[in-house]
Amino acid sequence: MIIGTTKELKNHEYRVGLTPGNVAAYIAKGHTVLVETGAGIGAGFEDEEYRAAGAVILQDPAEVYARADMIVKVKEPEECEYEYLREGQILYT
Repeated sequence: MIIGTTKELKNHEYRVGLTPGNVAAYIAKGHTVLVETGAGIGAGFEDEEYRAAGAVILQDPAEVYARADMIVKVKEPEECEYEYLREGQILYT
């Protein structure tokens, strides 16, 4: 499965859907993990930590949504993200 996480867009939301530890656990089970660049900054995680855990860092949140089978977020998507969701995709918040 391809699992993705993007930056949280809600005002004053600094958490992130996946930590580097989560990424490592998914990778160890054979999954692919996509992370939007800067997604973990508010929670204290740098892109390099995600890379070291095995994630692929992508610049565009639309690409994360387009490629992922499951999106992991802390909060529900904002209205501007609705267009990225597609039928059959899992949204885990």
